[in-house]
Amino acid sequence: MSRPHPLLAILQLYEQGRTVWTVEDIGAALGIPTSTTYRHVRGLVQAGLLDPVTGAGYTLGPGFIRYDRLLRQDDLLIRVAEPVMKDLLARTSQHATVILCRRFKDCVMCVHEVQGAEPHEATSYERGVAMPMFLGATSKVILANLPDRTLKSAYLDNEETIKKTLKVSDWKTFKEQFRAIKRAGYALTDSEVAQGRIGLAAPISRGGQVIAGISLVSIPRKTGDVRMNEYIASVKFAAATISQGISTERQVISR
Repeated sequence: MSRPHPLLAILQLYEQGRTVWTVEDIGAALGIPTSTTYRHVRGLVQAGLLDPVTGAGYTLGPGFIRYDRLLRQDDLLIRVAEPVMKDLLARTSQHATVILCRRFKDCVMCVHEVQGAEPHEATSYERGVAMPMFLGATSKVILANLPDRTLKSAYLDNEETIKKTLKVSDWKTFKEQFRAIKRAGYALTDSEVAQGRIGLAAPISRGGQVIAGISLVSIPRKTGDVRMNEYIASVKFAAATISQGISTERQVISR
């Protein structure tokens, strides 16, 4: 596997949970000379992607906030989905949250959320949070609609964790579980991402390819079967509405 560009490698260090890095620490972690590290860090500071802090260290800079704003403004998926997400809460329960997620590498990342107006349990999802592809309704409904080859690759890469977490014995059992979700058109989970949180998700597609998922999460546990069936229909309708909305636009969209 090829190594990332040094500038990208420096930024990736911050994914480890450490918020401040010195030039010396960066150079040691990446195995590059201090003089070279200083040059790369200086370029990142000039771009606003790193910010100097007390103690000769550097933290992520405000440039990311600027680019995040541009991303939100230009994201067709969010623009089309937001009014539908608000309508979904009105149709179901204001004691919940609606999240919009898309695939990111080998995870599923939340790109937008709309909170219900009434008191409700907090969710583990917010913009930028990534979750495993095989845990939670949001992740499962996207994974279930991937081609068999991609689905099997996800299984093989995480086989031991999947067997332990999902209580499946082999690839065949795993595949059938996810193909059942695809046939149903939705995924419903209880306490997979956070204890006591019920999640209900449906896939969003464009050009026959699933690119995202919409989920109603933190559904009240006292919700009865009849009401839950209504929720399922509403979530599937919301997903179909967003799919239609992004399919009629000519603007490019990430997949």
